Amino acid sequence: MQAGILLAFASYFAFACGDAALKGVGDRLPIFEIGFYVSLFALLPALFTKRPEDNWGNVFVPKRPGLLTIRMISGTLGGILGVVAFTTLPLAEAYALIFLLPVFVTVFSWLVLKERIGWRRWLAVLGGLIGVLLVVRPGFREVLPGHFAALGVAICGAVTVIVLRVLGPSERRITLIGAVLVAAVLVNGVLMIPDYETPHHGLWPILILGGVCAGMGHLLIVFATRLAPAARVAPTQYSQIVWATIIGASFFGEYPDALSLVGMTLVAVSGLFTFVREKEVGDWPDRVPLIRNR
Repeated sequence: MQAGILLAFASYFAFACGDAALKGVGDRLPIFEIGFYVSLFALLPALFTKRPEDNWGNVFVPKRPGLLTIRMISGTLGGILGVVAFTTLPLAEAYALIFLLPVFVTVFSWLVLKERIGWRRWLAVLGGLIGVLLVVRPGFREVLPGHFAALGVAICGAVTVIVLRVLGPSERRITLIGAVLVAAVLVNGVLMIPDYETPHHGLWPILILGGVCAGMGHLLIVFATRLAPAARVAPTQYSQIVWATIIGASFFGEYPDALSLVGMTLVAVSGLFTFVREKEVGDWPDRVPLIRNR
């Protein structure tokens, strides 16, 4: 259990480093080109999530292709929007908006799955929204396209979670991860053609770092969920706000003000409370694979 939780913390640190790499090249390459190379370099580590009992002949043959297609669309779109968010917003601010994901999961569970949502979870939804208002402060600060992109990432992630609740128990984990990365490579590869720029030699290490960190994050989270239940591992993702604040301050000179810190804390607390409530009422079964939602 402890080893699994430690691996989960390491996984989300790797994801935070990968997102920081996106920010590092954000103003020097087109969005789709960044998405293409990062997804491409992420494929290699992610391939190691294949279980010994699987064979390469059927690992990418889905049992429920329709739902997997939705997962691929939401993951690929979320990845593209993530590049926009991380290249235009401070890291911690982007995460604060993306971590509205549990709020959208609650709303979609009520609308789509017809789940009964108690007043405590609705209160957590309200707390998350207030936290975001404290971070963004519309009317007092400029609202950028990156803010809408980060909200889009949260919505795409929520769609993925809803799909995984149905799809997860029946599909191979490498199918769920690999299909999204392959789709991201193909979609970004086509969209980057009109504005393609050959990356400067100094950008290659950052692009490789971003991809490898993303792939390692997926690999570590798979190992983590083999050692600890997914419901125990899930809350560790909120450590990304801490990593993002540290990395943003250390490498990009980003220092959140007091109101932003209060808002980020409120978003994180509301999300953690949502996970706890879902585990208590059985909406977050341990058999559902915990993988990154974009």
